[in-house]
Amino acid sequence: MSTVNMAALLLLGLLLVMPQQSMQASLIDPIAEIEKSNCRIAHLRLGLVFTSDVNERALQDSGLYSPDSEDSSVDIAGRRFHSGTLNGSSIVYVKTGSHSVNMATTLQILLARFSIHGVIYFGNAGSLDKKTMVPGDVSVPQAVAFTGVWNWKKFGSEKGKLVFGDFNYPENGENLLGTVEYEKINMFSPSEAPKEVFWLPITKSWYNAATEALKDMKLRKCYSDKCLPGKPKVVFGSKSSTSDFYVRNKAYGDFLNDNFDAKTADTASASVALTSLSNEKLFVVFQGVSNVAGETSSNSGVSYLASYNAFLAATKFINSIPTPRLACE
Repeated sequence: MSTVNMAALLLLGLLLVMPQQSMQASLIDPIAEIEKSNCRIAHLRLGLVFTSDVNERALQDSGLYSPDSEDSSVDIAGRRFHSGTLNGSSIVYVKTGSHSVNMATTLQILLARFSIHGVIYFGNAGSLDKKTMVPGDVSVPQAVAFTGVWNWKKFGSEKGKLVFGDFNYPENGENLLGTVEYEKINMFSPSEAPKEVFWLPITKSWYNAATEALKDMKLRKCYSDKCLPGKPKVVFGSKSSTSDFYVRNKAYGDFLNDNFDAKTADTASASVALTSLSNEKLFVVFQGVSNVAGETSSNSGVSYLASYNAFLAATKFINSIPTPRLACE
């Protein structure tokens, strides 16, 4: 075969392979492919994160979300990321799965792989103070903390912030578990040296924007044939506790409320805060109250209402803020 014929065959092979490779790249990561090639949508998106199927159902039931296209989702490390618009605002949303480690891992992937302006979290939480919040309400905390980072003290230790014997039932007394002392956590960021922190503040500008956008918001009171006993409300300025267990015990809930002034507890908010702060990203948290610590667990209707109300609050906030555009290349 002549050199000319071999070159022609090689060129034909390259022409056949290149479109296939390009198509495969688009299928692997359609969002990144679109954002690189289409100047019309070269803008920063907002990252919407939540943990559960109930949360995603609230988003889908609202009818406010529209995918960018039929193939506008991409799987990365087992998580599915979706690009689209929420009532006209450009977002990427992802269901992270429960517990802090899943939230932190998934959010880090989101921030590393997509052009994200800031992070909005919505989900369910338990009330630690019935006088402040009841099921159906939405909390917009001003600060969150990990309260599941413990230093377990030896039995008989006089130091410690939580003495297990204080929670014996029906009477307080000795308990071989001893005591635990709450610890701070290390926070890393690109512009500062690592430091120990306890409270993680919500981005002030976004918290202020949320208070303005939601100050007169009406929340949903009924779902199907289940209605809340009172009118649900948005509560601003509280503190929230995060750990890898859902707080059902009233005595422990009272401890968190009395010692840390925490009004709600969940399994994700502090992970959102820590990951966002470490990446120097704006963030805000919306918690739908689905139960009160120590009281009978809420039914599925109340849990869904709590999630839906938190979603409505998140959506109204998202639609109230501008989304910066990237310079087209």
